[in-house]
Amino acid sequence: MPDKGQISVFDDPAPADLQRLDDLLDQDNIERTGIRDARLLAILLRSAEGELYAGLHGHSWGGCCEIKTLWVAEERRRQGLGARLLAAAEEEALRRGCCQIVLTTHSFQAPAFYEKCGFRRLASIEDYPRGYANIVMVKPLKR
Repeated sequence: MPDKGQISVFDDPAPADLQRLDDLLDQDNIERTGIRDARLLAILLRSAEGELYAGLHGHSWGGCCEIKTLWVAEERRRQGLGARLLAAAEEEALRRGCCQIVLTTHSFQAPAFYEKCGFRRLASIEDYPRGYANIVMVKPLKR
């Protein structure tokens, strides 16, 4: 008989538990695909005092780079930092052998910015969150 276990719901899970879930999924993905090149990606900008004011993070795997987060502090926006972060991610993705970058953004965030940077819309999920859309975008990379 299968283990029915105790289901626990958290809004503040331990970072170690989240890392363990990611590690287990990565292991399963490797076993199913044979692709073993998964790597995290983080590009950060800090002030002279060490304060984080912009950055992105994601990962690469199997020839694809996924950007999960790109953020620039409000007072530093419209200075080209987002474009610099994307360009650095693109360079690193190419070094890693990736042929595309994928990301999602919300309609109230920066879809026009990403389009200006060469991304195209693949799909839009309406009412995610309510009243807005979640937009899936891709940019093919050229060697």
